[in-house]
Amino acid sequence: MRATTLISSFIITIGAAIAASSLPSYFPTLPVPSDNPQTPAKIALGRQLFYDARLSADNTISCSSCHQQQFAFSNAGNKVSTGIRGQRGSRNAPSLGNVAWRKSYFWEGGSPTLELQAMGPITAHDEMGMEPSVLTKKLSSIAGYAGQFKAVFSDGVTMLNVTKAISAFTRTLVTADSPYDRYRAGDLEAMSPAALRGMELFLGEKGDCFHCHGGFNFTDEALHNTGVNLENKDIGLARLTGKKTDEGKFKTPTLRNVALSKTYMHDGSIPTLEAVLEHYNSGGKDNDNVDVLMRPLYLTKPEISDLIAFLNALTDKNFTTDSNFSRPKLP
Repeated sequence: MRATTLISSFIITIGAAIAASSLPSYFPTLPVPSDNPQTPAKIALGRQLFYDARLSADNTISCSSCHQQQFAFSNAGNKVSTGIRGQRGSRNAPSLGNVAWRKSYFWEGGSPTLELQAMGPITAHDEMGMEPSVLTKKLSSIAGYAGQFKAVFSDGVTMLNVTKAISAFTRTLVTADSPYDRYRAGDLEAMSPAALRGMELFLGEKGDCFHCHGGFNFTDEALHNTGVNLENKDIGLARLTGKKTDEGKFKTPTLRNVALSKTYMHDGSIPTLEAVLEHYNSGGKDNDNVDVLMRPLYLTKPEISDLIAFLNALTDKNFTTDSNFSRPKLP
């Protein structure tokens, strides 16, 4: 059985944190908050809500509109998200793969939990634009939802319970079966020679990718100014702190399934992986807050090609087709 199917089926069957034996050895245990334990019924409810456009003010936008499974739950091909009434946002929708392990959420790290993160797009005027009181009334009027909420939560339909259910589902979006993972598991032919050369570059000082994109999920969970699109009015972390020194700092995204999630950067301003690597190869656009790690890399074209081969080896094709994550029948 496919690794991702084993993992997601295990979660859905027992509704608990993944056992150590169900994940690669280099993955930490799946974190689950004590006030929102996983249960099969809650995960099933959250999956329905994730795909239901009735969570938006005009019944046109769902969570899945910007986080599409075929693109590793990102919004590939779109620079920024589009909300109700065709409103364009200002940020690119990142992949939700392995989102349970993120230390904070949104590009500036403004939410400490998945539950709070889920609240943001639902209520944002330029995304789903839904008032909590209107949403709870709407869902309560749908018999299928009213019954499910009552079975899962003692207090039935509330905005908090909506976000708890959605978060329970998104915590099951585990991706751990790429060629890179199979190579680490002992299949020495899972990655091409070019990808292996790219991995060596990625993990070495020459490519210098590992400082920010390290660990099992290829992110340091920190915020950096990497000299991207200085004309953009989005000031990143400074929006929260008010500090001039935090302008242009955004969270490091995971690189898992990165080949599926173009366009790139917080604003979707870079269209291809090749262009991303050229950006970093040049050292980025200099500014007062540019990260100390940013410097010209002087990579050759063959080296860039090898790095792209490695990045492609982080694609988990089973993750994008796993039926446990696909659109269910809605009430």
